[in-house]
Amino acid sequence: MRSLVAALALVAASPVLASDPAPTAQVVAAERAFAVDGLALGIKGSFLKHSATDALVFQPDPVNAHAAFGAQPDGSPGPRLEWWPLWAGVSRDGDFGFTTGPYAVDGSRKGHYFTVWKRQADGGWKWIFDGGAGADPKAEPGPDGAVVSLPVSTIGAASPEAAKAEIAKVEAELAAAAATDQKAAHLAKLAADGRVYVAPLPPAKGVADFATALAGWPTTFTFSPLGAEAAGSGDMVWTYGDARWTRDGQDRRGHYARIWQKRAEGWRLVFAEIIPAPPAKP
Repeated sequence: MRSLVAALALVAASPVLASDPAPTAQVVAAERAFAVDGLALGIKGSFLKHSATDALVFQPDPVNAHAAFGAQPDGSPGPRLEWWPLWAGVSRDGDFGFTTGPYAVDGSRKGHYFTVWKRQADGGWKWIFDGGAGADPKAEPGPDGAVVSLPVSTIGAASPEAAKAEIAKVEAELAAAAATDQKAAHLAKLAADGRVYVAPLPPAKGVADFATALAGWPTTFTFSPLGAEAAGSGDMVWTYGDARWTRDGQDRRGHYARIWQKRAEGWRLVFAEIIPAPPAKP
């Protein structure tokens, strides 16, 4: 364990990572530094240190991360939480990005984390959203695995506000279609090189995997947007919202998290996950 922490610390301290081609190197380094502190400082200390003051987590509804983790008792050991990035993307101007990869609790792999990052006024990186899904991580590489980078967009909206306005219309189209056939609705919006997390299946990493993975979700969803954040270059937008569905005759709810990227053919969905809320007690 000590050797793992030392190795991660060395990698996180490097301004450019040999295994992580620019421009995703900085956001990957921020994630790795966060992971190192997760082992050294524990969950509360590391999550507070690396999150923006307005960062969000789902517990199960969206709450301020500093309020949520700040309320936890100091000195509580908690479980040993480990995670490492295997896929990452950044905006054209390098001020906004995400990483995702497996996470493990007390040495046992449980699912995939997903973190959205934003460059701060001082030039450093803080995460603005952290939430994962139970997509099967067993076949994924370990911490030494190479990080795959999403190609950077070559086009963007006129401003972050314009990007969010455009995405609001795209998400409304997705929501309307998902109310009758979510599989077809997602397939119509997904980028060929995007990814979808449908627990407990492994991550769907492209067109060949999408249809099978999406069949693991209910036939229909009711989606309601709750918020969005856009890159300064207007080419990448993170969105989240409420998701409701029925399974085995029971009404269920949770939240979606997505990353959209603007391309020559329009806005494409490059990442999607559903984070279920615990079932309601009888």
